[in-house]
Amino acid sequence: MMAFALAYSGFTALCTAMARHHEQILGRRAVTPRRRRLLSGLGFLLLAAALASLVLAEGWGMGTLLWLGLLTAAANLLVLSVCYMPRAAPAISAGFLVLGLVSTLAGA
Repeated sequence: MMAFALAYSGFTALCTAMARHHEQILGRRAVTPRRRRLLSGLGFLLLAAALASLVLAEGWGMGTLLWLGLLTAAANLLVLSVCYMPRAAPAISAGFLVLGLVSTLAGA
């Protein structure tokens, strides 16, 4: 669950780094170059963290395969949320992170 939350949050950050989606999601007109770099870096870092968590849990072969499947599912969910309720995308991302953290702590 945590890997999916990281992947969804990473895609949300990457999506928000784009000017058009930044306006849709956050309601702000312009995304500054500094914020764009920050969001892009955060997005790639979160996607890498999702890969790392799966590789540590399942090994390179299966972890990479699961990561690719999670990327597909997370991207599809983000596309739907940005299309139909763009302002809710950050809240959905935060909710997934909380659920992922709780499920990780409960499993430990």
